[in-house]
Amino acid sequence: MLTKLLRPIGLCVALTVPALALRFSGAAPSPVIGLLLFGMAVVASSFVLAWAAEAAQVDISGGLAIAILAVIAVLPEYAVDLYFAYTAGSDPEYVAYAAANMTGSNRLLLGLGWSLVVLIGLAIAKRRTGKTVRELTLDSPYRVELGFLAIASVVAFVIPATGQISLLLGFALLGFFGFYLWKVSRADVSEPHLVGPAATIGALPKRARRALVIGLFVFAAAVILACAEPFAHNLIAAGTELGIDRFLLVQWLAPLASEAPEFIVAILFAIRGKAGDAIGTLISSKVNQWTLLVGSLPLAYLLGGGGAALHLDARQVEEFLLTATQTLLGVAALLALRFPRWAAWTLLGLFAVQFALPGQTVRYVLCGVYAVIALVALVRNRRHILPTLAAPFRRVPSDADAIGDDRDPSVPDVTATARH
Repeated sequence: MLTKLLRPIGLCVALTVPALALRFSGAAPSPVIGLLLFGMAVVASSFVLAWAAEAAQVDISGGLAIAILAVIAVLPEYAVDLYFAYTAGSDPEYVAYAAANMTGSNRLLLGLGWSLVVLIGLAIAKRRTGKTVRELTLDSPYRVELGFLAIASVVAFVIPATGQISLLLGFALLGFFGFYLWKVSRADVSEPHLVGPAATIGALPKRARRALVIGLFVFAAAVILACAEPFAHNLIAAGTELGIDRFLLVQWLAPLASEAPEFIVAILFAIRGKAGDAIGTLISSKVNQWTLLVGSLPLAYLLGGGGAALHLDARQVEEFLLTATQTLLGVAALLALRFPRWAAWTLLGLFAVQFALPGQTVRYVLCGVYAVIALVALVRNRRHILPTLAAPFRRVPSDADAIGDDRDPSVPDVTATARH
């Protein structure tokens, strides 16, 4: 077991060494080399962080542990984004990068992450059951997190409507995130479904497990904090050197690096027939992004020397509007706690269109497409709207919360429907 554990952890630690050597030696490599080395360290540390966070679920009990775990789990992405927001306080050019990183990671998580997990989960279920599987079904407790995401996604439209992220909105979102943590901390702690190195760590004796998890958290957090600034600088400089749009690099490359471990863990869950758990985890990540991350941006901006509001230009307003409408469609499709195949393909297809047809007109057209499909899904799932919005404020789930949780027990995490 020790060899099985040391191999992946040792590899990740080794991948961080070149970046740490550069960081503390003061050497200045070319932007492309720096981007590769610091990016490699961030990705490797993210994997270590993901394994430790997964294994820590064995010992989670109480709101404080969940709060600490929630903050640590999103550290790779937030370290880069908050650095951009902090720097924007003294250099207005960085405002665009802070918005780009947030909107990119948000759309990547839903458009690519949710879709792939659902499609893989449905394919695995079909192979196991021999039936045509048309939708993934979530357990009723996930309605609470979906309710938080629904409320946050509606509030998100305030940002493109006003063209700014105000400090007041930031504090409101941070408070809502605190309420979210308090709510989920009161839920029963179930046995976690661990895979890979996280499962190996989770199987260790209690004392060894806790010591290793704490050590991995400290190491990964230290590497990420040390590499966030040079990674961000080299990301922008590499775009200039290579003639690539720096905004697009910040929007997609940085989030892809920080989201990779979470995507891989979610896909492994789906492959093992736990697609419901996987999508539930990704829903939680979306809640974190729309509350903790967005709420922290104006605060970081203020601490960096900026004003009481993070003002956005026309391009950033478009990006936030597109991200908000995409989220609205995701929530609308899931209101019945069922994720149909058509929704997964639609989200994936519209996400891909952004790269094939870039431009302001296309972004606004996509906003309209997302909004129209979301409206149709809202009408179709209208009886689930109020139970979902009320779920975060209920003490005990009602029968309405359980609607849609009548899946075939022989098909884990999915509903199978034979096609005639």
